[in-house]
Amino acid sequence: MKKTIAIASDHAGYEYKEFLKSHLKSKGIEVKDFGTDSTAPVDYPNFVRAAARSVAEGQHTLGIIVGGSGNEAIVANRLRGIRCAVVWNERTACLSKEHGDCNMIAIGQRQMSKEEAVAIVDAWLTAEFKGGRHQRRIDQIDE
Repeated sequence: MKKTIAIASDHAGYEYKEFLKSHLKSKGIEVKDFGTDSTAPVDYPNFVRAAARSVAEGQHTLGIIVGGSGNEAIVANRLRGIRCAVVWNERTACLSKEHGDCNMIAIGQRQMSKEEAVAIVDAWLTAEFKGGRHQRRIDQIDE
């Protein structure tokens, strides 16, 4: 299945969202931007929810949220079928996919450099879910 990415940010993550969007497109990955479209202050829930809903409904295979801290993941995780992890390095990004089969990640722009954010996204995109005991644990989440 071709990867399609839903991406969203608030004003605090706008700069990295644009940078990551360009990076993903340069790799031939389809990206849908759910906003925001500037650094003007906004409330993040509407943007995050729209991106997460598109992943939950199958319109996009994966999603990336960029804010100041990464705590914007709280909004995404309110939607059934979304597993969004706050990631802060390549290791946490890989584990979020390998063990949690996370279909979304949240990145805090104020917590890392652009280069680190790109490395995190690339690590997450190439990681694969390991299944087995991890699948059993995921199945228990929605019980």
